[in-house]
Parts: sequence; C-alpha cells; structure tokens
Amino acid sequence: MQQCRRVSARLALVLVSIASVTGCGSLVAGAANNFANNLALAVVNQPDPELIRDGLPSYLLLLDSLIESDPSNADILGAAAEMYAAYGAVFADNPVRARILTERARDYGSRGICINYEPACEWQGLDLETFEASLVGMSASSADSLYSYALSSLAYIRSHSDDWNALAELPQMEAMLKRLLDIDDGTRDASLFTYLGVLATLRTPALGGEPEKGLDYFEQALALNDGQDLSIKLEIARSYARPLYDRELHDRLLTEVVAADPVAVGFTLTNTLAQREATELLATADEFF
Repeated sequence: MQQCRRVSARLALVLVSIASVTGCGSLVAGAANNFANNLALAVVNQPDPELIRDGLPSYLLLLDSLIESDPSNADILGAAAEMYAAYGAVFADNPVRARILTERARDYGSRGICINYEPACEWQGLDLETFEASLVGMSASSADSLYSYALSSLAYIRSHSDDWNALAELPQMEAMLKRLLDIDDGTRDASLFTYLGVLATLRTPALGGEPEKGLDYFEQALALNDGQDLSIKLEIARSYARPLYDRELHDRLLTEVVAADPVAVGFTLTNTLAQREATELLATADEFF
C-alpha cells in the first residue's frame, strides 16, 4: 500500500500540473489528488493487462505534452521516465519498439535527476570511482528522481542487452541502486533488491555475471515482500534458474507462481503478467532444458 501511495503522489503532481496549465489549479488540486489516488490504485490492481496496454499510450502522450509545457519539472520528468520504462519493458510488441520507448524513458530520467541533483548532469562517461564519489552528496530529497533514473536505465540496459556500451554501465547501476537503499525511506527496498538481482544476472558468468549474488538479492526481495509480488519468483526462474539449467528450481518456482492467487493490493497487474509469462516458460521448458 505504501508503494501505491508513492505512485499516487506522483500521479497527483502530474494532474495538478494539468490543472495549473489550464489556469484553475487552486480550485481543482484537491480533486486531482483524489483522482490520482484512485487512478493509481486502479492501474496496479487491474487484472486485465490488455486494458492497461491499450490505455497507457494516451497517458504517455499527455506526459510528453506536459514536459513540452514545463521542461524543468523534475516530478513530471520522473513520472514520464517510469511510465515509458514500464510500457517499453512490459508492453512493447517487438525489440525495436522496446528500445525506442526505453531510450525516451532514460532521456526523461536523466533530465529529471540532473534538475534535482546537479552532479548527475556530468554522469555520462564517468569512470566507476568518480561516479561513486558523485553519489556521496546525494540525500533523501533526491531519492524519487534517482529511482526514476535507475528504473529507466535498467529498462534501457535490458532492452539493449546486446550492446556492450549499455552493459558496461552495470557497475554504475549497481552503485546507484545501493545508494538508493541508503537514502530512501525503505518502502522500495524489495523492488531495489529485485533490480539488483536482475543486474547481477543480465550476463552469463563467462561474461562477468554473478548469478549467486543475484540469487541472494532476489531472496532478500522475497523476504521483504512476503510473497505478494509474484514477479520476483518469475525473475529467479527466468534470470537465474534458466541460465544455470536448474530445471528443478525453475519448474518449482513457476508452478508456484501459476498456482498463486494473483490478487494482492498493489501487485494484481504485475502478478497477472507474471502468471502469463510463467505459463509460457513452463510450456517451453522441455525445449529449453
């Protein structure tokens, strides 16, 4: 529920900005906040992914127009980064489109963190040691923008996993997520550990991947989430068990995902999607293993 409130707050800021553009912000800000809360809950608790897939593009275009009107608004940039990243990672119908959408996501995330934390404007091309040093001065006030940038960067790297330049950024991404664990209020910790697990398993061990480290991160995410988010088990099966050809673990986790009740406050949509992918992975297991 805390995660839902965080999403709701970001949506509220966007909707209040819409009201301000129309010149009646003071009159409808309260109504916008209420609408945003309900909209956020409706999205994360929606059991029909196709409805979200078909409806979100209009919202993406709305965010684009808001940024055109107010290009220095870090909150709107962050909202756009997260929404484009999610849509590109989950609903893009082909790899080319996924790369285009996540590129835009990352651009918005980069602009947002630059506005919120000036040293971030120089992150492009920094070596790891200098990058880590630049994170030290970051405080909790920058957590939202850093999270948006991290999420959009992770989506970007995953959709560009055949690009060595993108994969070369993995150490910086890990440092960024660990810094977020230090400065955030704890409500995102399960997600952050999941993302760290994804980073550690994006590459095979021969290319520098660290599957056991990734598994440890995934297990920390599971412990914090108390089993509500089925996508964590899906990630373990897809990103850890498959590459290591551990079919027993793979099939057990995916069977648990498919058998679980997908309805959970704040996770119904992601759980429904996880169950669909788990079913597909189980169906192809004989061919893979």
